Amino acid sequence: MTPQPTDTQATGTATTEPKLGFFTRLLEDAPAAQRYRFALEQIETAEDFGFHSAWVAQHHFSAAEGGLPSPLVFLSHAAARTSRISLGTAIITLPMENAVRVAEDAAVVDELAAGRLEIGLGSGGNPKSFPAFGTSFADRREAFAENLTTLRTLFAGDRLPTDHRLYPAPGTERPSLDRRLWQATFSSGGAGAAGAAGDGLMLSRTQPRPHDDPGARLDEVQLPVIDTYLSQLPVGLEPRILASRTAVVADAADLPRLREITEPALRAEADRLVGYDTSGLSLNELLVATDTYLGTPEQVSERLSHDRVLDQATDVSFQVHSVPATNETALRSIELLATEVAPALGFAVTKERVH
Repeated sequence: MTPQPTDTQATGTATTEPKLGFFTRLLEDAPAAQRYRFALEQIETAEDFGFHSAWVAQHHFSAAEGGLPSPLVFLSHAAARTSRISLGTAIITLPMENAVRVAEDAAVVDELAAGRLEIGLGSGGNPKSFPAFGTSFADRREAFAENLTTLRTLFAGDRLPTDHRLYPAPGTERPSLDRRLWQATFSSGGAGAAGAAGDGLMLSRTQPRPHDDPGARLDEVQLPVIDTYLSQLPVGLEPRILASRTAVVADAADLPRLREITEPALRAEADRLVGYDTSGLSLNELLVATDTYLGTPEQVSERLSHDRVLDQATDVSFQVHSVPATNETALRSIELLATEVAPALGFAVTKERVH
């Protein structure tokens, strides 16, 4: 990847060798138990090929949106099946949670994972899900802030106003979980808050474009968000910037079939993803508009090399969604990302393979 100068890079804060990550929403066309087995196999494969992190999403009530309502429960099992790879939530929808229970569950998982847990948080989610948890979508920001304060207090080893402290208590042999928090946001305001708190910044695989510039590139939209995050980060604290991207890397022989099944799936949600009418776009134009990287290792590497956000990111997590990929396609994409795309772009992978 050829670095392209930006205001952020001029400050000397640009990163090199972003760490390679894997992300799944567990969306295979299969029953829940099979989706969980697939995700475990994908995470184990990612670890074997040197990925630094694996992330899972949280979605409630709808198998079509995502197959995992309880990410920390799932990650406790993933921790037992892996030994090195970091395991993260991307994201827990914090306004719909009891913050004390999240803290307790996270502390237990982190003990089982020997300090490999990363906690990604967000305030969004499906508005229809909120009433089931006794809150409302309109109040999500206030609920997020209140619950985040509780998490920070407990993860830091401090007492709540009720005089309770977290058990298992934070140890001294690894960074406490309050130093492994990440916040997901589309906005510069949210990025500034994450930076000021010293949290990591999580950037989406795609996002709606500004109304006055619907053709803007994703990096054009996200680079100002990164700049705001960095401007608010306390002096001396290393930035943590996770960029998520959709990438399905395949062998040339498999591409015609993948393109055929991708087009209807992508058209069904493209307008929601980008915020404008995409009905007149060809498939190739649609892939670009929705920031979907589908192709051979050479094709995906070439497109990603122009994404300036990846020059700023400390971590990059790849997912196959919104391509309706099978488990086999996902496993092959993981292998090609690690063995061909990552070296071409200068991403960091772990050299020692796990067996």
